[in-house]
Amino acid sequence: MTRSGFVSLTGRPNVGKSTLMNTILGEKVAITSNKPQTTRSRIQGVLTMEDVQIVFIDTPGIHQPTHKLGEYMVEAASKTIGDVDLVLLLVEAGPPRKQDIEIIEKIRKTGMDCVLVINKVDTVSQSELILSANSFEKLYPFQAIVPVSAKTGKNVDELLRVIQEQLPEGPFFFPEDMLTDQPERQMVAERIREKAFYLLQKEIPHGLAVVIDTFTEREDKDLIDINATIICEKASHKPILIGKGGSMLKKIGSMARTDIEDLLGCKVNLQLWVKIKERWRDSDYLIKNFGFDKKEL
Repeated sequence: MTRSGFVSLTGRPNVGKSTLMNTILGEKVAITSNKPQTTRSRIQGVLTMEDVQIVFIDTPGIHQPTHKLGEYMVEAASKTIGDVDLVLLLVEAGPPRKQDIEIIEKIRKTGMDCVLVINKVDTVSQSELILSANSFEKLYPFQAIVPVSAKTGKNVDELLRVIQEQLPEGPFFFPEDMLTDQPERQMVAERIREKAFYLLQKEIPHGLAVVIDTFTEREDKDLIDINATIICEKASHKPILIGKGGSMLKKIGSMARTDIEDLLGCKVNLQLWVKIKERWRDSDYLIKNFGFDKKEL
């Protein structure tokens, strides 16, 4: 008999949810950065083994929103908690933080089965890890507590074993060769956004979006032409994104193109532009246009 189920990866921002899902799947499905709230929507990654299929849902970090896009992100994460077979709560070693406790209370209200995953164990001592596990154990009746390193893959096999034990018997939900439900255009846009984050570091905050304007496969050769626009919130951000003589935009495009070619398995002609949409994260119309529609949650 096969087992299958939906598993939510939840936790506060920047705790390693996307990194863990990518490590488990062995492919980059969700983008990562050292900036919190990088993931903006629910992303499904599918892991199929012999008689088990686990559908991971990587959610935005639960935080106190300061704009309408943030409200969308928190709602997406919160709704996912109650719509799955199992919740993985990711935390870092150390005493429970205020946000961790608030998320645990959200889980308590749903009564969901939950596995606590203590991430980044390669950065702490064994005694710190034990103290952390004991502190969290008092807050919720977790099905299990599993320490891992999402970055190195340490103990991820044990986590998968624990997840399998918690899943119900049933047929697979997706084809065995399916890795994610994300459309190619969305994955391409996310890779461009990731490279912008990486290269710009602290110069520009999270007010970036990427829109794929055209995505055209050439009939005469194995090549895809992609035109994309990077949206920023302030006029002062545009020259930073473009750089002197277009140098920064070229760097973003070059790094993104390498990732996109790996993703699509062919050569890519990538052209980037920059537009200003002031305070787009507070515009219901624009955040919906950019793919964040509350009605689809």
